[in-house]
Amino acid sequence: MRCPKCKNLDTKVIDSRIAEDGKSIRRRRECEKCESRFTTFERMEFVNFVVTKSTGEEELYDRSKVERSIEKAVYKRNVDHTAIETMINDLENEWAANKKGITSKRIGKDILRKLKDIDQVAYVRFASIYHNFEDVRQFADFIKSEFE
Repeated sequence: MRCPKCKNLDTKVIDSRIAEDGKSIRRRRECEKCESRFTTFERMEFVNFVVTKSTGEEELYDRSKVERSIEKAVYKRNVDHTAIETMINDLENEWAANKKGITSKRIGKDILRKLKDIDQVAYVRFASIYHNFEDVRQFADFIKSEFE
């Protein structure tokens, strides 16, 4: 594992603990060069399914795309990141269970459904991109319909 501070490849594990209800391992590491400490998470990669985009194009599922889109929605919000990790893990289990693959539209709807319970501002931010509002009126109508 590369040190985030000095980029050295020689690091040692100081402590390992089970995290996320046994679904991942949290490791404390120390760089052998600069002695900086950092945390890494190991998780079993079992998700391998095809996503059909709105254009009809198909591609392999990429967790980092989902993480980036959610990170934008929760930016500068006081959101528990373990809740986001758990949410993504749960959704991946649902999506992977569908042997035919999944649509990008379904991924967006499912993220919206889960985000609403975690943080309403993040939910509205994600919805604004997912629904691609043309103007403020559409945005206001959405908020009014969701929260009244």
